[in-house]
Amino acid sequence: MPDTLTLAPQKGTIFIEDMEVGMSRSIAKVIGDREIALFAELSTDHNPVHLDDDYAQNTLFQGRIAHGMLSASLISAVIGEQLPGHGTIYMKQDLKFTAPVRPDAYVEATVTVAAIDSAKRRVTLDCVCTVGDTVVLKGTALVLAPSRTTD
Repeated sequence: MPDTLTLAPQKGTIFIEDMEVGMSRSIAKVIGDREIALFAELSTDHNPVHLDDDYAQNTLFQGRIAHGMLSASLISAVIGEQLPGHGTIYMKQDLKFTAPVRPDAYVEATVTVAAIDSAKRRVTLDCVCTVGDTVVLKGTALVLAPSRTTD
């Protein structure tokens, strides 16, 4: 599997005036040792369950796992680059981690428009990350979407 974005993201902006409930965008990426190490460095989260094979073998996961927020960051990438895209302001995010992500997993993040409040320019997004058929993360985001008109 490739180690870069693979779903040809449609970068740019979808203005709130052009959004519809059910509209969806996705990206996918292999989360390998390099990504885990870089995320540990950037976040300063050096928990050995992410970085040390011997340590991780003795945990409930019985092996290393990627940081949950590393998978969640793919959701942020979809929101900031595709749906709604450039100019979006993150207001709220809730997440539930449902399964571990192992090193070298191919993670797909999908964001779907669940509700639109045009008067307030707020959009509720359903967010999910999967590895194959397994949901590893799900939640919702609330964003302030860009508009063609300025208020």
